[in-house]
Amino acid sequence: MKTTLNMTLISAVAAIAALGSQAALAQTTMKPADATSLVDGLEGVFGKHDGFRRSGAKGVCAVGTFTGTKDGKTLSSSTAFSGKEVPVVVRFSVGGGNPKAPENAKTVRGMALQFDLPKGEQWLMANINTPVFSAASPDSFQAFLDARKPDPETKKPNPEKIAAATAANPDHKLQGAFLASRGVPASYGAQNYWGVHGFKFVNAKGKATTAKWVFEPVGGEEFLAEDKVAGTAPNFLPEELRTRLAAKPVEFNFKLMLAEAGDVTNNPTIPLPAERKSVIAGKLKIKSVEAEGSASCDGINFNPLVVPKGVEAGDDPMLVARAGSYAVSQGRRLTK
Repeated sequence: MKTTLNMTLISAVAAIAALGSQAALAQTTMKPADATSLVDGLEGVFGKHDGFRRSGAKGVCAVGTFTGTKDGKTLSSSTAFSGKEVPVVVRFSVGGGNPKAPENAKTVRGMALQFDLPKGEQWLMANINTPVFSAASPDSFQAFLDARKPDPETKKPNPEKIAAATAANPDHKLQGAFLASRGVPASYGAQNYWGVHGFKFVNAKGKATTAKWVFEPVGGEEFLAEDKVAGTAPNFLPEELRTRLAAKPVEFNFKLMLAEAGDVTNNPTIPLPAERKSVIAGKLKIKSVEAEGSASCDGINFNPLVVPKGVEAGDDPMLVARAGSYAVSQGRRLTK
């Protein structure tokens, strides 16, 4: 059911942006983070689960279509915005590397997409239901993970290590603060999903516009009532989505928020100002979710650097790090 949040989305994002602009991102690791060390860090926090993704381990596959709008076509020459339906493979997930993670908790939800465009072209995305990532840079993310590795004796993270890492990297506060301000998601199909990174959209005349995006559910966001959370099954999301889709497709508006001169677009913990112009560039329609036990999307690593002509990746170091880590994770998942 829908519920009123303690903080509105706009005020929460404004608070996050204010914190993010003050973050002094001190390095707390002995050597720079890389794709392998980040995946090692994820395994350190969540353990090794053979055959599962190291992040977003718990999930379900779905299929749908995307149809671009005239506004999208004005900004980008990509065939995704031709106005014709293109098939999309979807994977909804619960954040983290635990394949048995409870779904009745205030944790990250993901919506990864593969657009299958004409002439074999693809567009891959890895979106999350927070407007910010958990860290601003690869080194900061490494510190975030290292601090949360369970102690061998207590089997739990050391609160003092987490506090020290957060003091050195204030950006660690941002995603958690946003999640704490909201309820537990009631459905995969009723959450906003942000791209968090800046991308350039290049039109037929060669004009480039930097933007960040969000997929907004047409019916609005929905959260569990607080008195229903404890009694909700920890594995309810896939069946809830199947029931929802049996009635009608789930639709999301693909909104591009357009950056202006001086805006920070290479830090995934700093959203664009709420007053920036935005346009609806397309509509995503989820049509069906796979039956339990099926996993046709498992072979896809949803590398966010795979973009079509007319879209260009920005210069965000965390974007590059995520792409590299996904490749390392996939290699381990498919060989172990």
